[in-house]
Amino acid sequence: MQIRTEPSRDAPASQTPWCLFLDVDGTLLEIAPTPDAVQVEESLKRLLLRVRDALDGAVALVSGRSLQQLDALFAPERWPAAGLHGLERRGADERIRHAGPHAPALADARVALAELARRSPGTLVEDKGRSLALHYRAVPGLESSLRREIRGIATRLGDDYHVLEGNRVFEVKPRAATKADAIRAFLTEPPFAGRRPMFIGDDITDLDGFAAVERAGGISVAVGDRVQAQSRVASPRDVRALLADLAELRVTAQ
Repeated sequence: MQIRTEPSRDAPASQTPWCLFLDVDGTLLEIAPTPDAVQVEESLKRLLLRVRDALDGAVALVSGRSLQQLDALFAPERWPAAGLHGLERRGADERIRHAGPHAPALADARVALAELARRSPGTLVEDKGRSLALHYRAVPGLESSLRREIRGIATRLGDDYHVLEGNRVFEVKPRAATKADAIRAFLTEPPFAGRRPMFIGDDITDLDGFAAVERAGGISVAVGDRVQAQSRVASPRDVRALLADLAELRVTAQ
């Protein structure tokens, strides 16, 4: 399946309207050396508002970042969003839902991960509250040894936790929710219900979300060549071009 952009007058009048789910890092934004180094340009914020208007509000962010981080990045807007890979979710009604165990369960893991980072110069621990991430973008050669050690840390937390692997990052998080769970929940609620979903992402952490929209009759779109999806664009710049077409209702599927 491919995504094609064309004048809206050529699209069938009966076409089911879209709803859109967007990963953030690596999708809307270029990957930065550290999580706090990213910035959202005002032009992107304006583009997202245009897409939201075109899709009658049916746009949500689906990210590994927390809702608090997403709100800071995309201020002043507070988007419908799933944070922490689905562990927290805010619907269009502004209500926030949480899944899985809370932060106290991670107390020992915080200590262990900090010690691992101390012994592994070039790594960075990101404490997300309900999950812990170890970034190793600056030292990719440590991937195998870090994977082994962080899996040991997660194992000591019990069966409720696992290690989620992303692009030069390992994250210890509860199994309780995924991006797929968040997307499925959104699709039961207005303004997303009854629409055809599109999810755009770039990483292994987006694969379950891709599967969810495909099962719902929608379209998965990969950014770059790290993962497989039904369609593909090359970079976040191309994502913005696709968003511009969506804002003009010029996107159809074939």
